[in-house]
Amino acid sequence: MQQPFIEYVLQDLVREGSSIENNLYILPSKRSGVFLKHYLSNILKKTVFTPRIISIEEFVQEISGVKKASNIDLLLTLYESYQSSPAKEKDDFDTFLKWGETLLQDFNEIDRYLLPANDILNYLKSIKELDHWSLQPQKTPLVQNYLDFWEHIEYIYHDFNSRLIAKNLAHQGLIYRLATNNITEYAYENLKNPIVFLGFNALNTAESQIIQHLLSNTQCEVYWDIDACFLNDPVHDAGLFIRKYLNEWPHYKENRPKGIHGHFLTPKNIEITGVPKSISQTKYVGNTLKKQLNTNPEKTDNVAIILADESLLFPVAKSIPPEINKINITMGQSLRTTLLYSFFISVFELFEGKTKKGWYYKEVLNFVGNPYFKMSANTKNPDFVNHLTGLIKANSTTYIDAQSLRSLFVQKDVDFKLFPSHAFTPNTIIEYCLSLLLRLQQIFRKENNAVELQYAFTFYNLFHQLKKQLASIGFVNNIKTVKRFFKQLATMEVIDYIGSPIEGLQLMGVLESRTLDFETVIITSVNEGILPAGKSNSSFIPFDVKREYGLPTYKEKDAIYTYHFYRLIQRAKNVHIIYNTEPDVLEGGEKSRLISQLLTDNNIKPFVTHNIASPNIRIKPLIKEQIKKTPLLISDLKDLAEKGLSPSSLSSYIKNPMEFYKKYVLRLQDSIEVQEDIAANTFGTILHEALFLLYQPYLGKILIQDNFSSMRGKVNSILRESFHKHLPNTDLSKGRYLLIFHVIERYIENFVLMESKQIKHHQIKLLHLEKKFETTLDFDELHIPIKFKGFIDRIDEFDGTIRVIDYKTGKTEPSQVKIKSWEELDTSFSKSKAFQLLCYAYLLNRTDTMTSCIAGIYALKNLKNGFMPFSFNRNSILDEGMMHAFQNSLKKLILEIYNPEIPFEDKE
Repeated sequence: MQQPFIEYVLQDLVREGSSIENNLYILPSKRSGVFLKHYLSNILKKTVFTPRIISIEEFVQEISGVKKASNIDLLLTLYESYQSSPAKEKDDFDTFLKWGETLLQDFNEIDRYLLPANDILNYLKSIKELDHWSLQPQKTPLVQNYLDFWEHIEYIYHDFNSRLIAKNLAHQGLIYRLATNNITEYAYENLKNPIVFLGFNALNTAESQIIQHLLSNTQCEVYWDIDACFLNDPVHDAGLFIRKYLNEWPHYKENRPKGIHGHFLTPKNIEITGVPKSISQTKYVGNTLKKQLNTNPEKTDNVAIILADESLLFPVAKSIPPEINKINITMGQSLRTTLLYSFFISVFELFEGKTKKGWYYKEVLNFVGNPYFKMSANTKNPDFVNHLTGLIKANSTTYIDAQSLRSLFVQKDVDFKLFPSHAFTPNTIIEYCLSLLLRLQQIFRKENNAVELQYAFTFYNLFHQLKKQLASIGFVNNIKTVKRFFKQLATMEVIDYIGSPIEGLQLMGVLESRTLDFETVIITSVNEGILPAGKSNSSFIPFDVKREYGLPTYKEKDAIYTYHFYRLIQRAKNVHIIYNTEPDVLEGGEKSRLISQLLTDNNIKPFVTHNIASPNIRIKPLIKEQIKKTPLLISDLKDLAEKGLSPSSLSSYIKNPMEFYKKYVLRLQDSIEVQEDIAANTFGTILHEALFLLYQPYLGKILIQDNFSSMRGKVNSILRESFHKHLPNTDLSKGRYLLIFHVIERYIENFVLMESKQIKHHQIKLLHLEKKFETTLDFDELHIPIKFKGFIDRIDEFDGTIRVIDYKTGKTEPSQVKIKSWEELDTSFSKSKAFQLLCYAYLLNRTDTMTSCIAGIYALKNLKNGFMPFSFNRNSILDEGMMHAFQNSLKKLILEIYNPEIPFEDKE
């Protein structure tokens, strides 16, 4: 590796006779200061007090004489200014939060670039007037309110800044504007020692004026970190800003710039690798580090992993080989990406959604399912959450109140203070969150968990600030607004990791790498939309206005990241650039233009290799799951024969033998879910029971018109009775269940109406309803009897012909109950309805003296098809010959099930 930039600066100062221990060093960020101290200690041969080392933001704030306001202060103060404006119609605080941060960023940019605020805001107001979408000569109230806001944008800006200054606070842009005004007086009174600026690139107007003033009026040096290769190329974005300063600053008309070097074209190894998807990139990073350990195990202290996509922090950290035991994370983590954030979101959603009926079950499960809940609950029952989830699902409970929770568990199971019964206000829910954090902090202290303590401490500060601010304002009056405010702040706040930057593997974001140099650099996610970030622009100021007034656009932002990218690799010896070959909306676009520039740069071409890497995936041939019929399994099948096989169980075998094995032999149940809509089987059960209760009084009778008149009057009450029996906690007065109730009611009414029309021309006599039939099958080949059983929905006599009727709530077509060969029954699940009808007819034939019948389906969803009878080659009469033929098919199927040589096999 070439000499690190910071070390070069210090040695150059020594060569020029500077007393480096007495200088004031100003850096782009505080993180670089640790490395500066390290190099100072190596160069100085005597014991000295550490010179003052600060970031540019700290320096500018010191000049301004005001403090930087917190994000909470800024948003609340901006809203107060907005509310005090002369605009007629104003958004509430909840709506304001959707656009307030964007306006804050625009005010910040206007001040940092020292723009005449009245000019640009007045210009912006005129553009909005020209730009509005209403084509009518008379403006609608919506358009008028929109333009009214922009009419008073200047007032909001000036009032906002005035309110902050009155509190001795400011946003970053205002700090820079104030510092520019104060720099002359401040420099005269306070800056006695030489000043050294090092490692800067893109300066805003305020920074540029401050540095130029110091260059002209104090002992000041500026060390740029730029390669001559980029500086001398008039179109290379890496040198865009520094070229501009060298051409425009008066200081450089007479003085030579410092920090210009030629390291980029020195021999180095640049490996560009395309890897599919983000997680594969993290695995590739791990493999690259393993190779580094194998070749040079002592050199991991000079290796940096640069995360262009900072959301990969934890996946990358998990992929680092365990042999590397010293890792320094030099970047912040957004509060919004932490599990603790999701815990507090579940708290807000739990109490925000609470109604008179209680808490919504999904929000209860989200709350208790979070790991932090279990810590907070102080429960002695380790299976508390699973037990609660099982009870909620078993009872199909959609809303739960505090009393219900207490009835589910004894007091020792869980601290029920976590489920307070009183209604929450914005202040009390913050108090509740603070109490949760105090519980968690005690636990983390006992466990000596420093990382979790840092999370808890950061969230505690955020909630404490919220509490303090909400106590002094009156416009936040519901939990929903507090939640939105919390989410907004959590996006803006970060948790800084504290480590030892001098030792171990460095894990950092792109901006954290400023002024730092490493022998080996690994850069991930070098894709368009990530590095550089692309054209995403959160601003009310249009592109052309920004260009007109000199505000940075995506062009300048791209140039900033181009500079950082090339600065990272210019002194490195080994560079690994990794990009995603399979990008999507969430993971950036195609490979970055920065990679294309490297690949097409003839000067650097000898040092660059480009490869595509992919995981070594071995596709194993699909082996169908098989269960051999062991003696124990045969014994279970014999038990099943005693309990009885049903048409449904045999249909299940035809569909998939493995499904039959799991459901009927192992008796594994499907997972239970709370029925918010209504499960298909519950829908059918309710409808079948309602039909049974309607027709039951007329069993053994011939149906007449008066019967149907009576039935129509009872449909609603009988259906309600059936609903409350099977879904006891449902509310039929509104919502989904009311709609479902009316759907079933309409099905039944249509069926009753159809039959009332039929009896005008036909005679229907009810013989059986929901009748259970069973028989014993004795096959010589089996040596054990098989109980065969089933419930038949209805048996009637239609004009002297016996009908076996099955009600279906799903859509059924006539083709599904017609077959052309008996083999179709055993091989095609699509004929399962025909198979079930034959089973019912067979059961009736075995237990009754009837000689023939017809069997069919009424599909209540599409009654226009009427009664759909089973038919074999267009013959619908099920006589003794037909039953004998079916028995052969049934026998073949059962013998296959009980054949020890034929395993249960999963069908594709």
